[in-house]
Amino acid sequence: MTDPAAQRILLAYATTDGHTLRICQRLQQVMEGLGSQVTVTLLAHADALDLASFDRIVVGASIRYGHHQPLVAEFINRHQALLESRPSAFFSVNIVARKPNKNTPETNPYIRKFLKSIAWKPVLTAVFAGKLDYPKYGFIDRQMIRFIMLITQGPTDPKAVVEFTDWSKVEAFGRQMCTLQVPKPGAA
Repeated sequence: MTDPAAQRILLAYATTDGHTLRICQRLQQVMEGLGSQVTVTLLAHADALDLASFDRIVVGASIRYGHHQPLVAEFINRHQALLESRPSAFFSVNIVARKPNKNTPETNPYIRKFLKSIAWKPVLTAVFAGKLDYPKYGFIDRQMIRFIMLITQGPTDPKAVVEFTDWSKVEAFGRQMCTLQVPKPGAA
């Protein structure tokens, strides 16, 4: 096992409304508490970094209307060999994960679909329920999301702000990321 104090970890994220950044910040607290050096950056800025200098890489992305931002798959495809050469992970943030039968990588339809669409097989995956913040959304997004919530029996009050994130699950993911073993060459 690699000593967490000697690890440099990159948390690269794509967010729509900012909640994925909050999750990365909590992961950073956990990982730094274990002695790791953690860099948090927007995925759009990650290519400007020396990615090979990181011992571990985590990619996190939010869902909007059933899809991750296109730059998520583009980044992963561009850096697949690097991601496969070290302990690396992927997490998705979506409101569907608020439901007990859709809150794991094996049961969440969005992360399952996304992972099938890319060649990279992360060593660790997770899905976290996000935050619903109607007052923050523009008119069209607010109406669309309210309609989706109506269909899925979620909150529809246009003034509602509901955080569904299980922070203990986020913290457990951070601890697990710090203890992942280095992948063996050719292992998938």
